[in-house]
Amino acid sequence: MTTRAYQEIYLSNAQSALGDAFDYAVNSCNVDGKDFVSFFTASTICKQMENGEPSVLAGKSGIEIAVQVLLETTGKEYNATPKEHFERSKEYWIGWAVAYYQWYSSRKYSDIFKALPYEDLQKMYYTLHEADITKFVDIAEERIKEFFPDTNLKRIRSSYGCTQAELAKRAGVSLRSVQMYEQRNKDINKASVETLYRIAKVLGCTIEDLVEK
Repeated sequence: MTTRAYQEIYLSNAQSALGDAFDYAVNSCNVDGKDFVSFFTASTICKQMENGEPSVLAGKSGIEIAVQVLLETTGKEYNATPKEHFERSKEYWIGWAVAYYQWYSSRKYSDIFKALPYEDLQKMYYTLHEADITKFVDIAEERIKEFFPDTNLKRIRSSYGCTQAELAKRAGVSLRSVQMYEQRNKDINKASVETLYRIAKVLGCTIEDLVEK
């Protein structure tokens, strides 16, 4: 079973909160959607949502989240009166859908928004906002693979400045295994916990960072 970002009991709250946050920031505070994506992904509250912290997911409204994000990143206090909607806005759907995919994939919001820019999400609204969320997930998965063609192992190893041979030697893993994991000829998700732990220790990351979603 794939590990989700946090317990499912908080998912609905996370979706509605991020949906309301985007809606409030864009439609009530007149913040550009692309800018709010940048503000949100740079904020501490983004990390808290990724980790599924109940104090945020169950303790803050979307408006509170937006206000905190904007204050933290711009230094400005926003207190605009929320605009009333008879139906969910495009901006609400963007936050709602992305929050679901973040929970589903355990990926960082910053990576999701790199593969799915705000402008693209706006266009997707018209064909997907009434469809089952799984259709959005399928598209998001394909876009992530296109944007991040390298495996997590290769990306992290390269960033660390370590060659395949060095990693193999220091982790006590065969060079062939490292090569096959990076080429997706061997599924790293099926590697032993011990192997993953040794590799992660060398690269200064977590086992979860190495696993392919």
